[in-house]
Amino acid sequence: MATPQDQAQNPVQLQPGQQPTPEQIAAMRQQLQIDARKHGMSVPQFVEKLKAQALAQQQQQQQQAQGGQPPAQGQQQQQQQQQQQQQPIQPGPPKPEALAVAKFLKSQDLKVRTCILNGQRKDMFKVKRALRALQSPAYTKAQRKNPLLPEITDRASLENAFKLLPLSLLALRVSKVDPHEGHNHAPGAHKTKRVKGLWTVKIEQQQECREELHFVWLYEGTQIKQKLYAAGVLAVVFALVMFPLWPIKLRLGVWYLSMGMLVLVGLFFVMAIFRLILFAITMFVVPPGLWLYPNLFEDVGFFDSFRPVWGWQEEQKKKKKSRRTSGSASMAATMAAATGQPAPATATTSGSAPQIVTSTPNQRHQAPRVEEVFDED
Repeated sequence: MATPQDQAQNPVQLQPGQQPTPEQIAAMRQQLQIDARKHGMSVPQFVEKLKAQALAQQQQQQQQAQGGQPPAQGQQQQQQQQQQQQQPIQPGPPKPEALAVAKFLKSQDLKVRTCILNGQRKDMFKVKRALRALQSPAYTKAQRKNPLLPEITDRASLENAFKLLPLSLLALRVSKVDPHEGHNHAPGAHKTKRVKGLWTVKIEQQQECREELHFVWLYEGTQIKQKLYAAGVLAVVFALVMFPLWPIKLRLGVWYLSMGMLVLVGLFFVMAIFRLILFAITMFVVPPGLWLYPNLFEDVGFFDSFRPVWGWQEEQKKKKKSRRTSGSASMAATMAAATGQPAPATATTSGSAPQIVTSTPNQRHQAPRVEEVFDED
């Protein structure tokens, strides 16, 4: 039975199996044109819309007949299936929401590690740490300040927020490359250079969101510092190229500075040669030899290189000898304690008379003790 609304929209009523007359066909066309104008569309567009609605109704009826589910549940299942389908990654400018998420995660401590991707060093992080950062109170505070950050209420919204990164080509899932993949070596494995301690990774086609997976950053940020450094280098190069056009006073100042630097470098070499000659002379005249600025070439600070002003070569030898004697004495005492024999006598000299120090006999029968050492957790 046709409803009154259908009769008003379709004034021409046909019986099943009845063929329309030319007048009825003209009336149908006229009614289509009127309905298309009401919806603001052309006749072909309106016809396509009617076909899509009829197809959707037919699918719903089939689902109800098969599973006996109400239409609302069928629509929910269709939506879930559409969400589970993989969304293709389309190259282009990233979404503002994805940029906001990438900037926030870049500011967090994801414990990134360096990897090699296509011969370039990239930062790699684990999905687990990124999801924790998106669930942290810091993200809630950042979301209040930046409305572009998506709201996270459950696990599905959390994964959808993270999936904005691969969809905008800001971060992609990678896996470690196995150079011995397959029966023989992987093609081109002998040509790739491996860096010790760094993973060589490749991009995976399936961009999944599991906690144990690894992603690599392709988003490098605003790079304001690098741009400023590059601008500074260009300015310095341009200034040096334009040196002939500098004012005379500036050119004279640069000339005096360069001459002063050359004089300082020359004095340094002269001092190094002079201290070597002085040591060679004093090594035979006043052995063991005298050094001028003994810490000049040592691994110390700038001012400590010129302190002290002079020193004897013998000081280092005495230190080495004292270390050897103390080491041998401690070794002898340790062996004596282990064997249960009295330790040998040791003599120490000072400004007064020599003193003889012997070990006490009470320690002769003491067994050696072993201290237990526990590893820290």
